[in-house]
Amino acid sequence: MLALGIRTFIFEPFSIPSASMQPSLLAGDYVLVAKYPYGYSQASLPWRTAPFTGRRGGALPDRGDVAVFTDPRGSGTNFVKRIIGLPGDTVQVRGGQLILNGTPVPRTRIADAVIPVTALTPCDGGGVVAGDCVFPQYRETLSGVRSIRVLDSQRGSTADDTALFTVPENHLFVMGDNRDNSDDSRAREGFGMIPMETLVGRTDMIFLSVDGSARFGAPSTWLSAIRWDRLGQRL
Repeated sequence: MLALGIRTFIFEPFSIPSASMQPSLLAGDYVLVAKYPYGYSQASLPWRTAPFTGRRGGALPDRGDVAVFTDPRGSGTNFVKRIIGLPGDTVQVRGGQLILNGTPVPRTRIADAVIPVTALTPCDGGGVVAGDCVFPQYRETLSGVRSIRVLDSQRGSTADDTALFTVPENHLFVMGDNRDNSDDSRAREGFGMIPMETLVGRTDMIFLSVDGSARFGAPSTWLSAIRWDRLGQRL
């Protein structure tokens, strides 16, 4: 009962299956998602058992939070993305430059992101150097204080130029940090802007990370498959 209560109201573990949030999150990361910061809804409670509609309690997310939410289209799939726009914000991308409320978000080229090629993280969109996948990397500063790292491996891609979006009431605009490999609010044919009642919670910490090399019948591989340097990283 205690474990169920914690999982229902405080923290729930999730695994990361894709590359859309690289470099912050890698496929094979396991994260703790805090339920209480955003309040509770059908999406955040087990088996969609909330005896109410909408979202109750909690606070409005902050720009830059990494959030888990359920597919607004009703597939039941969970997604993890970064919150970029809040209700009433305008969001656009031009030439790879994120523009929030008419102002370009400060963006600085920094050292390339180097991600080891493993069974769970094949090199998709980057260049392979000595067994690692190398991506052009930038640092963006949201709201003047929240600094995030993003990948932009394909200059001039369709994701680098978007229409001007206005975030409706009770909705959020989300994007993946791997800007050229993310299905997010930029794609009108995707799930679009997400209703706040689809929020499950805020992704707070990586508690386990594996590279996919472990084999069930070979216990010696269990520890070597853990990415020890990622454990405990805060988001």
